[in-house]
Amino acid sequence: MRRKRSQPRPGWQTTIIEQGLVYGVPARDADGLPRPYWDESVHYEFEMDEILALEADVELLHIMCKNAVEHVITTERFKDFGLPEWSWGPIAESWKRGDPHIYGRFDLRYDARSPAKLLEYNADTPTSLVEASIIQWHWLTDTHPDDDQWNSIHEKLVDRWREVQGSLASNVLHFSWTAADESGEDNVTTAYLQETAAEAGFDTIGLPVEEIGWDSMFNRFVDLEEVPMQSIFKLYPWEWVLEDDFGKNVVNSLPNTMWLEPLWKTLLSNKALLAVLWEMYPGHPNLLPAYLDHPHELTEYVRKPKLGREGANITIVGPGMTTATGGIYGAEGFVYQLLDPLPVFDRMRPVLGAWVVGDDAAGLGIRETAGLITDDGAAFVPHRIPDTEN
Repeated sequence: MRRKRSQPRPGWQTTIIEQGLVYGVPARDADGLPRPYWDESVHYEFEMDEILALEADVELLHIMCKNAVEHVITTERFKDFGLPEWSWGPIAESWKRGDPHIYGRFDLRYDARSPAKLLEYNADTPTSLVEASIIQWHWLTDTHPDDDQWNSIHEKLVDRWREVQGSLASNVLHFSWTAADESGEDNVTTAYLQETAAEAGFDTIGLPVEEIGWDSMFNRFVDLEEVPMQSIFKLYPWEWVLEDDFGKNVVNSLPNTMWLEPLWKTLLSNKALLAVLWEMYPGHPNLLPAYLDHPHELTEYVRKPKLGREGANITIVGPGMTTATGGIYGAEGFVYQLLDPLPVFDRMRPVLGAWVVGDDAAGLGIRETAGLITDDGAAFVPHRIPDTEN
């Protein structure tokens, strides 16, 4: 694994916009100065054996995470996840039915010298998908056409939609995102997923979640044309859904209305999962020690809110230092994970976003920051696997 300087393509700004990357606030470099969110002036190189090892680690982690869901449901440990009690039974039923799932993203610490370490699993509403699947692939073919990339995300998404087609009530699939996201990232991500489903043969309809209607006479959701919605992909976090009466209608509509990602993914996208995994697999090389609501023996740790996002409300306690970020999370409780700082390459710290589609590892995206916390000031940079045969 190496960080390399590279010459950006002429007119790259127009190119990535045409390919769908119309969002992304300026990132920050090691000196705190602005840099592009998509930054192709640098990239990371990997050897093929590194990628194969990462791929195996990711698929093993995914299996372990699903085992953890089974454990939580069997032992009824829902309270540890800070979810409303009325949702516990439906979450278990969703799992036992085998409600279909589509994709997720593991955030990993990796330095090429030791196994990848799980930092968290974004299993419900992961973004940076367009960058990982489309934008960096075109960068590779434009700049290093003889090289490879860990990236079969698009093909696997199309295949996954075909796999779940038979478990849905009809061939019509609605796609929804929140209009409250002013950046446009949720809209673009959902539109891209909609394209992959259409390529798989679905008839797709897109609308913001705020425009989904509820037909109280027939107890069903309808779109803007008053058409019943039988299958809905939502880029909207389950913990937000479960906060109000709308969420109760969503849960009560299952399984007649199938929601993707499924309700059982509330357990995978919750950082309490990290503590459960450590209990189940203590000392596992792909895990960091993690505990619920107390650091226990840890003297250097990261305190993460169970439902936190974008690096908010994180506290880092290290040797002679404490740093924290603000935000709106934490009332649901915290997880304490061993502090294992991201490795440093040219004063920057990369976090590896490893994608899973269905149950298969599918690709890699990299975000990097100068600080210890990967937040909304991170830049996305591409990667490649050099062709060593020529």
